Amino acid sequence: MCGILAIIGKDISIEKARTYSKTMSHRGPDESNLIQTPSGFILSHERLSIIDIHTGIQPIQGTSTAYMIHNGEIYNHQELRETTLSQHQFRTKSDSEVIVHLYEEFGYDFLDKLDGDFAFVVIDGDDFIVARDPIGVKPLYYGKDSEGRLYFSSEMKAILEPCVDVKAFPPGYYYTPKTEFVQYYQPEWFDEIKAIDELDLEKIRTSLIKSTQKRLMTDVPLGVLLSGGLDSSLTSSIAKKLLEGTAQKLHSFSIGLNSEAPDLIAARKVAKFLGTEHHEIHFSIEEGIAAIKKLIWHLETYDVTSVRASTPMYFMSKYITDLGIKVVLSGEGADEVFGGYLYFRNAPSTIEFQKETIRRVQLLSTSDCLRADKSTMAFGLEARVPFLDKEFLDVAMKIDAEHKLPKTYQGIEKYVLRKAFDTPEKPFLPTEILWRQKEQFSDGVGYSWIDTLIAYTELQVTDEQLATAQELYPHNTPTTKEAFFYRSIFHEHFPQEAAAKTVLKWIPKWQENTDPSGRANEAHSQADTSIALKKTKLSA
Repeated sequence: MCGILAIIGKDISIEKARTYSKTMSHRGPDESNLIQTPSGFILSHERLSIIDIHTGIQPIQGTSTAYMIHNGEIYNHQELRETTLSQHQFRTKSDSEVIVHLYEEFGYDFLDKLDGDFAFVVIDGDDFIVARDPIGVKPLYYGKDSEGRLYFSSEMKAILEPCVDVKAFPPGYYYTPKTEFVQYYQPEWFDEIKAIDELDLEKIRTSLIKSTQKRLMTDVPLGVLLSGGLDSSLTSSIAKKLLEGTAQKLHSFSIGLNSEAPDLIAARKVAKFLGTEHHEIHFSIEEGIAAIKKLIWHLETYDVTSVRASTPMYFMSKYITDLGIKVVLSGEGADEVFGGYLYFRNAPSTIEFQKETIRRVQLLSTSDCLRADKSTMAFGLEARVPFLDKEFLDVAMKIDAEHKLPKTYQGIEKYVLRKAFDTPEKPFLPTEILWRQKEQFSDGVGYSWIDTLIAYTELQVTDEQLATAQELYPHNTPTTKEAFFYRSIFHEHFPQEAAAKTVLKWIPKWQENTDPSGRANEAHSQADTSIALKKTKLSA
């Protein structure tokens, strides 16, 4: 939705603050605004206008002395206006404004009342509160300069210059000068021992439909990212059903190296089945390689998986925004929630499987959420993720892991999600899509993308250079030429050691080959691709 910057401290250069904020102008191409509060602090906002296009400019002042900036969407804002905050006078129709009024009403204790994805700062005199949504769908960084001023921003690059140290703000926490960091989000399912609910397929289905419905809230055109895999196909199908009878047209988008890419073939079938206005985008390997340097600047990571998967998403995002679409639904999170990655098949026990799903969801802010946000917001496009809704997570993450294990259902990953939407009388998807085997996004655009990328990076890095990796990059030392190549570009953009430490590498567990491609797991080549046949046997 935007880029935010807050500087908490005295004697701040407004011109420098404006320069820092402008490094994120791609996040908010519609409006830009900066204010200095009466206490001398800075709030700056680069706006992508989605809700309340005409009057929702930020920062927004509350009823009296409090000001706020917000990146994200608050899906229950209308309900809050009509109930909890019915006595408050609002200046805008923006979903964001409820945050400052909740602060005025409850002080620090209001985060549990928000339903949405957010990173925000509220300043009230010398007091302030900063918070990030439960899973970290929206990015947020913080740092301190040599004078002791605190900085908070949507992207790391905005505050690297003034700060002596920069870190990622932890998801599910808030920060105030009185309390410092407080973890406000601690659901029961964080404890794998308590995540043992009985399987309820109808509950899975209805809660995901509800989650998707919330995310249709927009005053601008809407699209869906449709890879043809289970997760994006389900969100696309649900959205199409929910929009039936409305004037809203649903655009779907898929990308691949050519028309025969696995994802494009599958997405074509889904789009035809649903009746979306479908768009196929092609990119060449040469274009992908040429974009990597700029892409890493946007992503602020050198993680191999993130770079591989973000490249097609980056090209797709530009195509989408060129059409005038500002919001898309995306399927991030489902593989973490349901243990859908192929390496999950190798889990040594049910409890270890459950612990890994919890760990992966808790780390989404360092991987898929980061990729989905920054590769889309590079062009001012907002990606919304129904699978990471709080209510849906309370249902899906508490399911007894025995029901998520692929081995429970003849090796079919995410069986319970598939089965929840297996409604032949009113089908959500064609059978061959509902029961399609997992392809990670970077593989599905065409296997030669990763294969050629690896070969290219092998030629860019010598054996002698790779031998110096430990000396050059002691933190998260790259172990392959591909990883070294990305790391060297990252270091060129962000040479500070603190920048390198904000990155967490994605490495699959329980397999000999630690390459993050799904094809590196032996289950990919051994799997019976006729997964629908297995499903038929289970139903018999």
